[in-house]
Amino acid sequence: MLIKELHQIPQENGAEFLWSYLLKLLQLVNLNKSRQEFADQICSRLVACQEDLKRAFRLGDRIPSGYVDNLLPETDAQEIYTAFPEPSEMLLLKDLREYKYVGMQMNRYHPILEEIIYAFQDPRVVQLISEITGIPNLLPDEYLYAGGVSLMHKGCYLNPHLDNSHDKDRQNYRVMNLLYYVTPDWKEEYGGNLELWDRGVKQPCRVIHSKFNRLVLMVTHRTSWHSVSKVVHDGRRCCVSNYYFSPQPLESTDYFHITSFRGRPEQPLRDIALQGDIVLRSGIRKVFKHGIRKPHFYRKEDRH
Repeated sequence: MLIKELHQIPQENGAEFLWSYLLKLLQLVNLNKSRQEFADQICSRLVACQEDLKRAFRLGDRIPSGYVDNLLPETDAQEIYTAFPEPSEMLLLKDLREYKYVGMQMNRYHPILEEIIYAFQDPRVVQLISEITGIPNLLPDEYLYAGGVSLMHKGCYLNPHLDNSHDKDRQNYRVMNLLYYVTPDWKEEYGGNLELWDRGVKQPCRVIHSKFNRLVLMVTHRTSWHSVSKVVHDGRRCCVSNYYFSPQPLESTDYFHITSFRGRPEQPLRDIALQGDIVLRSGIRKVFKHGIRKPHFYRKEDRH
């Protein structure tokens, strides 16, 4: 209650810094779990599901992937959802490619969000996922390049795409996506589900329900086309995202590509436009190695 009352205090006469500091202090006092405790719980569930996950990742003719339900105690998952920022406090990405809200500047949000994000970067968690997937030398990304938290409400979507192939410095390959869904009672028919285009974007996709308290693991490489179905429900589909990198590519040859979007099978005109977008942006990256737009990642020196 006191935290809510603090939000109502006028931020006038140079008091904004003090107000922000007091709010953060109270949030830390009320924080029930640390990242180490979250990591303990994640490790416990991964160990319990390890053999099932290994079998899922060994299945052929599809993008290697699997999921774990009931990752955390339900009260913890609910608390993470409750702590999500409002869309107005996040970065809006809206164009032909995507429509969603993202946040990676974690010091601006409730501390529990930073704790759960970095719990997935605990060395024990990273090692377990390496054993499950068979991918060696996994590297978590402390800068949350394209990671962090995301929110989708009615009308939001993410078209079929390939993730950017490298980290923000183009030193390591992006090889693994970890997507943790935290919206209670989110039904599959609400949309906002992960779609994996195992046989390419011209063939039917495989759907993984963005179910409450579910962690999805999926490999990302040059052919791992995936998307998020349009949200058709008046609600908020919230996700905590982490990405792992590796010094070696998952394929036998080196490669580089930007985040590349395509149209859905029923979107032929959009597909033409997005293929042109790929050519244009790829050409720009050949001239400007790091692109011409400011990349989105956690700038830890950017404090209130």
